[in-house]
This record gives sequence, C-alpha cells and structure tokens, in this order.
Amino acid sequence: MKITFNRQQISNKIAPLMSVVSSKSTNKAIEGILIEAKCPDSCTLTAFDDEKGMKISVECEVLEEGSYIINAQKFNQTLKVMDGELISLTVDNKLQATFECGISTHKTGSLRAEEFPEIPNLTTEKGFVVSQPILKKMLSKVSYAMGVNDPRPVLNGCHIKTEAGKISVVSCDSFKLAVCSCPAEIENIENSTKGIEYSFIVPAKSVNEIIKLLSDDEEDKVTVYMSYKNMVLAFNDLIFFTKLITGEYIDYNRIIIKNHKIEVVTDKYDLIAALEKASLITEERIERAVRSHVRIVAEDNIIKVSAVSAAGSIYDEVESEHTGDGLSIAFNNRFLLDSVRACSYDRIKISMTSAFSSINIEPADAEEGESELFMLLPVRTKE
Repeated sequence: MKITFNRQQISNKIAPLMSVVSSKSTNKAIEGILIEAKCPDSCTLTAFDDEKGMKISVECEVLEEGSYIINAQKFNQTLKVMDGELISLTVDNKLQATFECGISTHKTGSLRAEEFPEIPNLTTEKGFVVSQPILKKMLSKVSYAMGVNDPRPVLNGCHIKTEAGKISVVSCDSFKLAVCSCPAEIENIENSTKGIEYSFIVPAKSVNEIIKLLSDDEEDKVTVYMSYKNMVLAFNDLIFFTKLITGEYIDYNRIIIKNHKIEVVTDKYDLIAALEKASLITEERIERAVRSHVRIVAEDNIIKVSAVSAAGSIYDEVESEHTGDGLSIAFNNRFLLDSVRACSYDRIKISMTSAFSSINIEPADAEEGESELFMLLPVRTKE
C-alpha cells in the first residue's frame, strides 16, 4: 500500500477517531486504525474498541491499494512531529510502515487488515433521519444522569424513543432521573421497512461521543440506522456506530412523585450562582476536605443555601415564589447543580414534600410540546 495525503487534513480526521480507540487491550488490532486504500483516491480510516467505533473518509492519492492496521497513538504522534504539507505512507510485504515527509522518515510496524475486529453492518433497511441539533440538545440535557457501573445494565446509558413528531430521552441512576421530550421531524430512511417508532438504549460512553460529534447547525441532519444490537449514525463523511444495551428500560413514571405539597419558583442562574459558591467547600478535590452536602431551606419566598465542611462554610440567599410549608432539605451539591443546569429555561419550578422524598425540577414556563423533568433524591443528615 502506498498513499499520499495532506498532513493537516488527516490530522483533523484522526482527532475524533482517537476517542474510540482502545488504549487498554490485549488485542493490538483495536489499539490501531484500519486504513483501507483503493485507487484512485478512495481511503477510509476505521477505529473500533469492540463497543463503539467510527469510520471516516479522507482525501488522498492512492498509488498502490491495500489495507493495514497502524497503531493509533504512533500514527497520531507521527503526524504531529513531521514537518511539511504532504506525507507519503508506504506499507511493504513485511508489514513495515514508512512515513516520509520531505527529508524526514519514520518507520513503524503494522498489522494485517484481517486482524481487525468484525464491525457491524453499517447500513440497514430500518432507521430514521432527525435534526442533529435537536438530538444533540436532548442527549446533552440528560447525559449527566446516566448510570456509571450500575448493577442494572439498562441504567448505564440513555433510553431514546422516537415517534411521529416527537423524540424522548431518559437517563437514570440511583440518585438522579432526567426525562425530556420535544417536537421533532422524524423521517423514515429511504425504503425503510418499519415506521419511525423506535425504542433503544445507547451506552453512556457512546452518548458522550455522539454529543461531541453532532452539529449545532439547524440545517444539518443525521441518518440513524437501527438493528437489534447496534445503532449507526451517518453524517457528512463520518460514520459512528455503537452496540446497544439490550433489555427493557425501567418504568420510571412509577418513581416520579406527581403530587408534591411544596412548590418554589426561582431564577435558574441565581440558584446556580449560590450552589457554585457552595461547591467551593463541598468538592472532594479540596485538600483534606470532608465530603459534605449543601442544605436548602425554602421559606418566606427565600431559598437559603448553606454548606459546612472542613474547608469552611458558605451561606447565600435566593429570591423565590413559595407555595406551601417551609422545608429544610440536603443534597449532594454536584448532583443538584447538574440537575438545575440541565433545565433549558431561565425560571425553574422545584416541587418538594419532605426532607426524605425526591424533588422535581422543571421549567416554570415550558414551550408547548416540550417537557423536562429532573428528579433528585436528598441525602439524609443528622441535623
């Protein structure tokens, strides 16, 4: 194989690929990038860590066809240290890969393409097309609440449901729940053998990568191909694919309290500012700090925010509109901050009942058709 390519262009292409390259594996193939070159100018780069992967088309001149695997870290580092615009890559029959740029030469080993793990079928007859910014926005709202190494596998990801004119996303762990839905144009892919109603669970690591890849341009669309075990996203010259989490998602509606006795409406950013002050002494990264909580006292149209730890103490007040009795309740400050930030609207409504039951955080005035609910469990204290 022998190809010539622009160094800066291929460096830009490899950057997203690095996020799906395995760095801790006994299989050397999945620590590498599969390069497939066909004359005259067709070249694709593929990375796959056995759970998620990415395939990107790149511009280059193919002088000799071939398919080989080159270690991703070495490939990326070589591109960074070489000077010049054009780089020539040659792989010989002894699997020696040679990078040449001007008078500079770098040689490294490679693997045969046959050693690369089998990737899933990247196109199916089932799937849909949706706006990139809408999917990105929805996933971003709930990603903070996804489980991490939860014993219930279905919670270690995001549940996505599509139907005519609507997309819904849910994530949940042992402390937090995020449920969001909004209007969206969901279109069948061409020749789709199924409608646009899908329900599937995407692993947390894949969700975080998808958020990074999706565009904010309202004109951009993404095609999502579905199969029983895999999901494929195709847009521009990039294809992202991931295994899905199998199993039925929890019946989250059963755990949401819908008849809270206390309601507080306040400005989202004023509350965030108070909680960020509290984070100065509640964050575990502070040297010798004891893990602590933030206490919220809601009464008389005021939210009192306080926290005490080995690092010091903090107190602040936020104006609010209060309905119902007063309440003192404590939370993990990071969890509460994430839940408040996730809400898209400036004014939020916090619904509560007691110091031992979960709270709901919702927009005070959501637009028609949109729905957001962020549920959080309190922490029990000796106070």
